[in-house]
Amino acid sequence: MKEKVVLAYSGGLDTSVILKWLIEKGYEVIAFVADVGQAEDFDECRKKALLLGASKVVISDLKREFVEKYVLKAIMANAIYEDRYLLGTALARPLIAMKQIEVARQEGAFAVAHGATGKGNDQVRFELCYYALMPGVKVISPWKDREFLDAFKGRTDLLRYAADRNIPVKASIAKPYSEDDNLMHISHEAGVLEDPMFPLQKEMLEKMVLPQDAPDKETRIVIHFRNGLPVKLVNKDDGTEFTDSYDMYVYLNDLAGRNGIGLLDMVENRFVGIKSRGVYETPAATVLHIAHKDIEGIAMDREVMRLVSMLTPKFAELIYNGFWFSPEMDFLMAAIEKSQELIDGAVHLCLYKGNVLIEGRESPSSLYDKKLSSMDIEGGFDQTDSKGFIRINAIRLMAHRAIVEASNK
Repeated sequence: MKEKVVLAYSGGLDTSVILKWLIEKGYEVIAFVADVGQAEDFDECRKKALLLGASKVVISDLKREFVEKYVLKAIMANAIYEDRYLLGTALARPLIAMKQIEVARQEGAFAVAHGATGKGNDQVRFELCYYALMPGVKVISPWKDREFLDAFKGRTDLLRYAADRNIPVKASIAKPYSEDDNLMHISHEAGVLEDPMFPLQKEMLEKMVLPQDAPDKETRIVIHFRNGLPVKLVNKDDGTEFTDSYDMYVYLNDLAGRNGIGLLDMVENRFVGIKSRGVYETPAATVLHIAHKDIEGIAMDREVMRLVSMLTPKFAELIYNGFWFSPEMDFLMAAIEKSQELIDGAVHLCLYKGNVLIEGRESPSSLYDKKLSSMDIEGGFDQTDSKGFIRINAIRLMAHRAIVEASNK
């Protein structure tokens, strides 16, 4: 019997060549296709995989699970890599890998494969998840296989192989760069974008418009949170309302995209030590991130906020580097979820030409006391107490100054 391998299959050039190559190597290939919201014809994808010789094609609709268990959890944690990237690609990988391993178990396969390059982050994300979820699994990574690398130096060799074996491909010079699309974002990188001075072209954008091309009209919405998660969205302009998290996210993606929100062009540090340039479109998550940070401001205790602010960069780094299924992630997730237990309320926002403007917030868990903070009301705080507070905090400063002056004599 041939050894079974479950291949993470996208239908693109790389994974189509890899599928055929694995079959020629003597494997029985089961193609696994994850629907995480990418613009894809899944029927055509199935037909293509079967045409190439896959023994079976499994297509899993993971969109709702992706939003509820990954995207919104990351937003709850304020997860941003290097203070800028909202982790759209990185968040999808553990879900895809988990479902791929589930298919492998169901099909009695002890090998899995992927088409990620040996220079990128996705190889690490996929493989760390594979090993965490199925210790001892055989991982086939062609772009790290010497025989495969000797046969395929680049895209030209892949296209030649595809032509020789009648593999249908959609080779086009219209998009001289690569894309990764899912419900959270779409990324554009490589090709012409490897030049850090090559400017973003408006024709690249698929989930949004450029801010300067957005309507000359504000859009006002309210986002309600419970335990740090968005539970309701209301469009104040037309009364549209959503309480289902998935439907809310899809709607907000469209609304924010039409208002030119969510564009990022950056150079980041890959886990493998290489810098790379990426252009990201992340409409809904950008709005939710800003709104969530704001509701924390009124409902979260100061010292808890300081601790969470120390944890979230590590949380984002773990996602980016592929450690979603790790003990440290379990620990951080538990701590962050605990911090969100009273993060309830609503944030009023204005969306306008790429900007997300906060117009107000309200919370039943509010720690804001107008009497305490007011400059016009004396009650609630004896201002003379601040004398001792300042003097106590000044003790070490005065001691340090005395030492400095003595050493300079």
